[in-house]
Amino acid sequence: MDLLPRLAANRVREALADTRVVLLAGPRQSGKTTLAQALAGEGRTYLTLDDATTLAAARSDPTGLVRGLETATIDEVQRAPDLLLAIKEAVDRDRRPGRFLLTGSANLMTLPRIADSLAGRMETIRLLPLAQAEIHGAVRPGFLTALFSGRVPSVGAPRLGTDLVETVLAGGYPEALARRNWARRQDWHLNYIEAVIGRDVRDIAQVDQMDRMPRLLRALAEHSGQLVSHSAVGAALNLNHVTTQRYTGVLEQLFLVRTLPPWRNNALSRLSKTPKLHFLDSGLLASLRNLTPERIAANRTPFGAVLESFVFSEILKLTSWDEDRYVLSHFRDKAMDEVDIVLENRAGQIVGLEIKASGTVRAGDFNGLRKLRAAVGERFAFGAVLYDHDQPVPFGEDLAAVPLSALWG
Repeated sequence: MDLLPRLAANRVREALADTRVVLLAGPRQSGKTTLAQALAGEGRTYLTLDDATTLAAARSDPTGLVRGLETATIDEVQRAPDLLLAIKEAVDRDRRPGRFLLTGSANLMTLPRIADSLAGRMETIRLLPLAQAEIHGAVRPGFLTALFSGRVPSVGAPRLGTDLVETVLAGGYPEALARRNWARRQDWHLNYIEAVIGRDVRDIAQVDQMDRMPRLLRALAEHSGQLVSHSAVGAALNLNHVTTQRYTGVLEQLFLVRTLPPWRNNALSRLSKTPKLHFLDSGLLASLRNLTPERIAANRTPFGAVLESFVFSEILKLTSWDEDRYVLSHFRDKAMDEVDIVLENRAGQIVGLEIKASGTVRAGDFNGLRKLRAAVGERFAFGAVLYDHDQPVPFGEDLAAVPLSALWG
């Protein structure tokens, strides 16, 4: 498929203008290298640690590799974490902004030694697979801005029914989207998982039971969009809950899955304290669960969980481009009233999103949002039930049913 403009590009340019080290972090094949090369400019040295010789040099003599580099782009830096310590020394001697543009297919900020050494020197910008806004060519979606302003967001080109199913199951990896045949897309996703687990897990963690990782990922796919119980997931794989949680953390570092913490508030005591689990690409999730449009047409039951992970990923992408900063969580109380995604901005305003796979919304679908609104009072900006329709419908003050296409409107 043709190269699509990435909405993170402006943030990368701004960071290179005032920050010594910029890290583009996200899963493999999400477009990090393409974007980094497009923004690099002339005169910038390019190195990739996927090259065996360069990787050997980075691991054996990281200081020697960095010495003498004026400006550089370094791909897949997670393969030699000690290189970041050499970069820290280099940028402390020469503090010019934009010296190093890095890409990483693992979340290096979970490694304490790396996070501490680069504090104040490096900005991390997340780049996930293509968002629907990028695929549809939106300049910059106004979804979050509208909701935090207390308004219903604009609706994009609707994708309803079968079109919505195909959009969700396709996901956002460019190479997979270029394949029009569903079986070929599934092959790409499954080969991708095999390659990532076989190559990248060893770079970031000591995993004693590597053969369990693909099976664990498939087990987690059955729990995507649900409260995650490491004991229940691990039991089928003969793993205890501690090992299951640790291995899940490795998959999270590789940007394959993400845990969404529970929302906490002193005004409500009977809230769930269990995180939810989401896959960061709905196409990858669909392939792991062997879901196609034909299978969903025959049985729509699995679609709700995949749709929820799709929306969660789209929201993450929107927040990564935004100038504001957001904390994401989920809300569920003992009465099983819930809000799938709770967003809080730097000003402390709250937006709640509930996700429905159907084209009909009822008053009861807002129960969780009403409880959230009562708990936070004036900080509540808006609550939306996202649904499979092309028209927004108000459900009282600060509440509305909003078409899913508003995510890319």
